[in-house]
Amino acid sequence: QVQVVESGGGLVQAGGSLRLSCALSGRTSTSYTMGWFRQAPGKEREFVAAISWLDGVIYYGDSVKGRFTISRDNAKNTVALQMNSLKPEDTAVYYCAAGRGTNIRVIKEYNYWGQGTQVTVSS
Repeated sequence: QVQVVESGGGLVQAGGSLRLSCALSGRTSTSYTMGWFRQAPGKEREFVAAISWLDGVIYYGDSVKGRFTISRDNAKNTVALQMNSLKPEDTAVYYCAAGRGTNIRVIKEYNYWGQGTQVTVSS
């Protein structure tokens, strides 16, 4: 089985930065698209960023473009999300996910999900 584990969340002041990490373990011989999603209380899960297994194409959600950067280390099956210029509206549980779908901005394309890591941005 494939396990997904996120880390790096925490409390940060507005304008600050955090770096989230995600690691795959288990049956990871196959390459996966790796994505980040987030969910704030009372809201649906939102696409944040992803990098495709197929061609390495990267997508960002409109709300984080220019502030967040996704990167991956294929050899280690890890992915990171560097979050800069954080805003209170970035407060959410951030989830890392892995999948083999091609529509990588869509939640349904991901098969494996982490438990999430809390990011809280204070004013």
